[in-house]
Amino acid sequence: MAPQCGLAPGFVGIVGAAQVAAFDRCRALRLRVGALPQNPTGLMGYAFNWSPEGVVNEYLNDCEVIEEGVRKTVSSMEWIETVYVEGVQLEAFTTSGGLGTICETFLGRVDNVDYKTMRYPGHMKLMNFFFHELLMRERRALAGEILTNAKPPVEDDIVFVHVSAEGNIEGRISRREFVRAYRPIEIGGRMETAIAWTTSASVVSVIQLVRAGVLPTRGFLKQEEIPFAKFLETATGRLFGD
Repeated sequence: MAPQCGLAPGFVGIVGAAQVAAFDRCRALRLRVGALPQNPTGLMGYAFNWSPEGVVNEYLNDCEVIEEGVRKTVSSMEWIETVYVEGVQLEAFTTSGGLGTICETFLGRVDNVDYKTMRYPGHMKLMNFFFHELLMRERRALAGEILTNAKPPVEDDIVFVHVSAEGNIEGRISRREFVRAYRPIEIGGRMETAIAWTTSASVVSVIQLVRAGVLPTRGFLKQEEIPFAKFLETATGRLFGD
């Protein structure tokens, strides 16, 4: 059983676990992912290249975190911060579903763990207005329909990934970062959007590792148990490298 092996949960958890392993004591693990249009328009700056139902649930369901050593849930679309990837300013805020089993695994080992979605500045404020002030949180199916009609998918998308960890290495405080921007690429003679290939390539890499005997063939496989170095050696895992 190997669920949650796409982009988030999935790839970012594999990266995050590798970062945590580099520290003698890790005080924080921060996972950030944003699937966005390369050329945003309008105040929302968004395009629904991913499941509208998934996005709505991500914005409304509670989020699991570890805060100061305590595993808890917090509201989505809060804890906003500014993040830069390749010089592009983004905002990051809490959303649900991106951690998989990480909080369970790292409880007692990492003091602070959270996952946030990255968007272009101003997005979260508009979504809070839409879902909470207009009460669209009570009509999730209709909310997804309205948003997809207003912001349909685009071919020129981009996936931003920002994973960072902080802690002690040999008595000194240190920070590790994995920051990338992934764009559409050609696979099998056709162009694939960034969100499509990053999600599917991660799944395929896990399948390859199981088939090769690198990963167990029985039991429950957590994303954070997958060795990042071995992941990058697979045919599709190499797509995530430099």
